Amino acid sequence: MSLQFSTSYRNALLDQFETTAGVSAKLEIFTGAVPANCAAAEAGTKLVEFDLASDWAANAAGGAKALNNLPLTAGAVAAGTAAHFRLYASDGTTCHMQGTVTATGGGGDMTVDNTNIANGQQVQITGFTLTAPGA
Repeated sequence: MSLQFSTSYRNALLDQFETTAGVSAKLEIFTGAVPANCAAAEAGTKLVEFDLASDWAANAAGGAKALNNLPLTAGAVAAGTAAHFRLYASDGTTCHMQGTVTATGGGGDMTVDNTNIANGQQVQITGFTLTAPGA
């Protein structure tokens, strides 16, 4: 049997993640494969960086937590195909999470309006929800 947790525990876990990542976290989208883990060096080309608000995610409910103010928009700093993201503390170097990026409806951990990004293009995050394990 898999471990199961109460919804209140799962909500607390997710809210603590936002606290740990801190205010004004940074979310960056890259080309290429997701690195082996958050401690591994960045891989690919950084395409866009989002400076998240001080309260960048909604309070967890039902064991899930979503980014506030979607869609989020930022200008691309390079051209390429979006493939993965990393969420950093405000220092821009401490990675707290990473995952895949696909176009809206593509099933990635995060979705954007268009994965084929041109330098200077406005990129929108259209979907991103964290779901705690153990439901």
